Amino acid sequence: MGESSAPKPIRCRAAVCRAGGEPLQIEEVVVAPPKAYEVRIKIICTSLCHSDITIWSIKDPAGFPKIFGHEAVGVVESVGDHVEEVGVGDMVLPVCLAHCGDCVDCRSLRSNVCTGVPLGLLDGVMPRDGTSRFTDASGAPVQHFLNVSSFSEYTVVDVTRVVKVAAAMPPEKACLLSCGVSTGVGAAWKAAAVEPKSTVAVFGLGSVGLAVAEGARLQGAGRIIGVDLNPDKFEIGKKFGITDFVNPKDIGERSVSEVIKEMTGGGADYCFECIGLASLMQDAFQSSRPGWGKTIILGLETHLAPMSIDTVEILQGKTIIGSLLGGIKPKTDIPILMNRYLNKELHLDEFITHEVGFHDINTAFELLMAGKSLRCIIWMDR
Repeated sequence: MGESSAPKPIRCRAAVCRAGGEPLQIEEVVVAPPKAYEVRIKIICTSLCHSDITIWSIKDPAGFPKIFGHEAVGVVESVGDHVEEVGVGDMVLPVCLAHCGDCVDCRSLRSNVCTGVPLGLLDGVMPRDGTSRFTDASGAPVQHFLNVSSFSEYTVVDVTRVVKVAAAMPPEKACLLSCGVSTGVGAAWKAAAVEPKSTVAVFGLGSVGLAVAEGARLQGAGRIIGVDLNPDKFEIGKKFGITDFVNPKDIGERSVSEVIKEMTGGGADYCFECIGLASLMQDAFQSSRPGWGKTIILGLETHLAPMSIDTVEILQGKTIIGSLLGGIKPKTDIPILMNRYLNKELHLDEFITHEVGFHDINTAFELLMAGKSLRCIIWMDR
């Protein structure tokens, strides 16, 4: 690439978080050109995920300033050396999890955690050289988040974390597939491999939990039990395949696991924890069926607390596993989910409950923390 045609730094707006728990500030930042194996993306729209809020709420000065956001869709503005699979003008999804296609994990059906490019989910820097592509107005570096940082008009992402978007895919629907919906649907499809006519219990009916229900519906589950403290979630959940509802506030002195065991004749075949609470992870595990019950942990523990499990239950054949991005391999599986949406099999529209302009990004935080939204689309040009 010639000197004159090489990408230059870009000045643009970004929603910068200066300290944990504080409102984001719209500031001017400088986004450096992409280096080798990197792509600079102009963000069209982004959305807010609970993982953003979990890390945003941690009052650790070392973690800030930071540009949050990891669910987004955008257009490739420029590429670094050795980038061949996408080009300028392509619509793409940036994804937090790498998929190099060459490492032992990418070649295996047993894992989606690429070891070819460092995981580095909370490192705050680019994975290959350990530096940031963002600087603020004073020239100080600003940290990345989950390898994406989509709360900026432009961002730089490693090419192993970029997925091409089908031309027919509406941007705001594609946006949902870069994390939350893919995680939930993928958990039922890939991580658990839910079997037809099986029983499923979903703990927490936020976006990820409802996406698990949607995935279980697509897998042909016979019964999908939703567990949530909000009674309104049952009506919402029906759209995604929820057949039964358990509200822990309405079961008296009985435990949730006792109720689910009674409903299912011994325990659910598959239990999914989608909130991020150690106590709920234990409830989910205790609600699974002895012999073959499988519990899948999807929520990042809100307080970063450990969980404990009864080894007697483990000895009965029950299993518990974690899953990043629902076990999906981004470059091969997200296009499948796009096609399922375009073929009217996968529900996506129902996840979008609010839309705001970029200057109102803090409203998205308020809505999600108040439990009033599933996904709020944040449009960069509004």
